[in-house]
Amino acid sequence: MIGYTMVGTKDLDRAVVFYDAIFTEMGFTRCFKDDQVSFWGDKVNVEAPRFATGYPFNGESANLGNGGMTAFLIDSAVKIDRLYAIAMGLGGSDEGPPGLRPHYGEGFYAAYLRNPDGNKIAFICYDVHRTSA
Repeated sequence: MIGYTMVGTKDLDRAVVFYDAIFTEMGFTRCFKDDQVSFWGDKVNVEAPRFATGYPFNGESANLGNGGMTAFLIDSAVKIDRLYAIAMGLGGSDEGPPGLRPHYGEGFYAAYLRNPDGNKIAFICYDVHRTSA
């Protein structure tokens, strides 16, 4: 269903450092970058979903939409904890530290944060009790 998700940035170099670290931990690589945008995902399979950050195409400043968020599906609480620590160390800001969210499901584990540009992202696991480290 999703081809790619893109969030705007005011500083592409800073955003690339932030997302390179996160996606490396997740096992993804940067598959494209120019002076306007950078993509992460599968370099070969163009039908696999990708994530991008870049300068808005219309040349105006990047604006944040309240309520917008990208949630990355992660296979364990340990990895979510690591990703959250990496993101916070690279200028992310907390929107909800790693932990169980039983109101979303018995095994739902998540961490919520904003990247240095203020875009909200999350790392989630739907059934942390069935996953490995």
